[in-house]
Amino acid sequence: MVVDNRTTAGQELAARLADVRGERPLVLGLPRGGVLVAAPIATALHAPLDVVLVRKIGDPGSPELALGAVGEDAVVVGGNSLDPEIFARVLETEQLRLARRALRYRAVRPAVPVSGRTVVLADDGIATGASIRAAIRVLRSRGAARIILAVPVAAPEALAELTPLVDRVECLLAPNRMQAVSRWYADFREVDDREVLRVLQENAGVPA
Repeated sequence: MVVDNRTTAGQELAARLADVRGERPLVLGLPRGGVLVAAPIATALHAPLDVVLVRKIGDPGSPELALGAVGEDAVVVGGNSLDPEIFARVLETEQLRLARRALRYRAVRPAVPVSGRTVVLADDGIATGASIRAAIRVLRSRGAARIILAVPVAAPEALAELTPLVDRVECLLAPNRMQAVSRWYADFREVDDREVLRVLQENAGVPA
């Protein structure tokens, strides 16, 4: 079993989250692919759509392998397995990239306050869980009352570690031998910043 694409996955997750609509939730996606999952959830729940910005800290020898993550508000998770000097250099690079992305995105969508709110946090897949862990820490520091994690596919080990950190989890697939997230999508095309910004602009009229 695989999911068709990020949009249909978001629609399936939205159906599971119909009971949350009365809580006036805020839906947040992790750029880039997570925003395409979050958008149909926000539409179905009549909720504002925003992003929570994080950057993966990759292994210098294998950048796709996440050893940690950096998030807004100077949040840093993981990275303990890297040499401290190497980690410091990688961290500085990713923090600069995060700051540039924040300037680009916040020009279109100023951050919606999360304090006291139910937040649906969406991504397109979870392998190690580092990025989601950073996002959760950002949201807790900003006072989110309740965090619901919504994801189409996740590694069972990562999901087990993340579940105690949130208030509810909705996951369509948790395959034992996940390998790459892309393996569980029929269509897992690249998503660029222009598409994310377009999706955010389309939702900008929904009251926060």
